[in-house]
Amino acid sequence: MTIEMVNGISAEVFKTVLYVAGPPLIIGLVIGLMVGLFQTVTQIQEFTLTFVPKMVGVFACLFILMPWMADKIVTFTANLITNIPSYIR
Repeated sequence: MTIEMVNGISAEVFKTVLYVAGPPLIIGLVIGLMVGLFQTVTQIQEFTLTFVPKMVGVFACLFILMPWMADKIVTFTANLITNIPSYIR
């Protein structure tokens, strides 16, 4: 296994992680910013007001995108497993 192969595998790992984890994190960020802006404007300082909408938004995102996320992870894993003989050489 060469350095280039390790770099290639590492790049694929990071790309897959960003593809899979990115949408729920972005949804949580956007909802958090909107709720924070709402709290600032209305001066309501309630912890559950920030937690519950983010939780619902992230779970909805995960529920909607789970088939796509699972496909990305399974494709990455299948490619990694099928290329094991070339990594050994």
